[in-house]
Amino acid sequence: QVQVAESGGGLVQAGGSLRLSCATSGSIFSQTYLAWHRQTPGKQRELVAGINSWGRTDYGDFVKGRFTISRDNARKKAYLDMNMLKPEDTGVYYCNDGGTWGQGTQVTVSS
Repeated sequence: QVQVAESGGGLVQAGGSLRLSCATSGSIFSQTYLAWHRQTPGKQRELVAGINSWGRTDYGDFVKGRFTISRDNARKKAYLDMNMLKPEDTGVYYCNDGGTWGQGTQVTVSS
């Protein structure tokens, strides 16, 4: 069974940066679609960014060039580099590896 674990969340001031990491045990990691989603207060879970096996990326409209998703197939890891963070980015960030969810990591942006 695939296991997914996120890390890198924390407290940061508005305008700051964080790097989230996602480690997965998936045996076909290099072939799966990886995505970061988030659950912010009062809203449904939404897509933040996704990347396919060829490196094609998708981003939520709210990202507006602030975040970058990447993957390291050799290490079975994915990353989400977040810059120019805003208080409204506060929430729990989840990694999804081909349909398997991690437990999430909390991101809190103070104003």
